[in-house]
Amino acid sequence: MSDDEYVYDEESGEWMPASELAAKQAASGSVEVRDAVGNLLADGDQVTLIKDLTVKGAGQTLKQGTLIKSIRLTGDSQEIDCKYPGIKGLVLRAEFVKKR
Repeated sequence: MSDDEYVYDEESGEWMPASELAAKQAASGSVEVRDAVGNLLADGDQVTLIKDLTVKGAGQTLKQGTLIKSIRLTGDSQEIDCKYPGIKGLVLRAEFVKKR
């Protein structure tokens, strides 16, 4: 898209350059996910648990200090998707982890 193309923005009711509208939509779609101490989390980060967590359905308890590698953001401001050996589909709340 070139800057010469103007498109109608439904939210503001204004005509604006297509590139400006695309940038605005990309910014509104991003969600900030912060850990227990306020660090900004991103896909691929490593986190450490700050308390013991009982995993429902797995019959396991993840202990405080457990390292979780390569997290993925879910689009929710408080949930992160994790991989851990022996547990499929592990989703943790960001308030229980600290960025490493």
